Amino acid sequence: MTPASRPAAMPLLVLLGLACQEAGAAVAVNLFPQVGPWGVVAMRLVFSALVLWPFALRSLRKGAVVHWPTVAAFGVALAGMNVFFYLALERIPLGVTVTIEVLGPLVLSVVASRSWNGALWAALAAAGVVLLGGGAHDLDPVGMLFAAGAAVMWAGYILTAKRAGARIPGLVGLALATTVGAVLTAPLAVAVVGSALFSPGALALGLGVAVLSSAIPYAIELSALRRMRAETFAILLALAPAIAALAGLVLLDQRLTWAIAVGIALVTVAGVGAVVAAGRRAVPAVEEAVLDVVVDESGPSSRPGHDGAHLD
Repeated sequence: MTPASRPAAMPLLVLLGLACQEAGAAVAVNLFPQVGPWGVVAMRLVFSALVLWPFALRSLRKGAVVHWPTVAAFGVALAGMNVFFYLALERIPLGVTVTIEVLGPLVLSVVASRSWNGALWAALAAAGVVLLGGGAHDLDPVGMLFAAGAAVMWAGYILTAKRAGARIPGLVGLALATTVGAVLTAPLAVAVVGSALFSPGALALGLGVAVLSSAIPYAIELSALRRMRAETFAILLALAPAIAALAGLVLLDQRLTWAIAVGIALVTVAGVGAVVAAGRRAVPAVEEAVLDVVVDESGPSSRPGHDGAHLD
């Protein structure tokens, strides 16, 4: 691939990262019979923390100041988001789980847009949710509630991540929050799952979940944000519900009714529209941290779309 062609390939690379995330979720579904949702959450957070710490150590060695109340809130939101997501995934299809979960950041994007366009996208998302509910006769209502909990916690995660990004440099906040999440969930996982949590097969699959759902997507984000505008990146992330539905069909044979499929499509379109309406304000907080790492390593001029001032 020539240097000139790399930026054009970045959107495909981001979509590959999303596909890896959903493949990780599919691996998690197959791991549930062995360790359940609590075991999957604990292993993902533990392994993810181990992946993130080398990046955080560079900032800590430079004397980064840690604001522990912010880290604690960030870690609780991160742990809660993962717990609710995997509890939902145990009961309802992957595409439906992700579609409901993304309503959290979608609402924040609508609020950030501060326009009537944002309200229109919210109405479209609401129509999608109505279709999900109307076609959800065979869906577990408890699973739907868990997914709604994941949406709330994801919104909380974004807000606390923004606070952490403002007070703690680079990926230190995310690494510490992931560690907090691991500390909170690992003892519960041991209590619920027992010795099965430490079987070599379960640990191997748990590592696979962490690599597919965290490590590979993060590496792709770091590469993509060097070469493309953050707003474009955020738009691609809004395609997650559609990719999750496709992954559920291909990897887990989770077939959806037409009503649910149309509902997922509406929420996906609404998510993209809300991100476009919000512009730079819709860039996820963790991706802001990734941008900080990119700028720290390569200088301000390396930021995509940089013209000597911050993107607004």
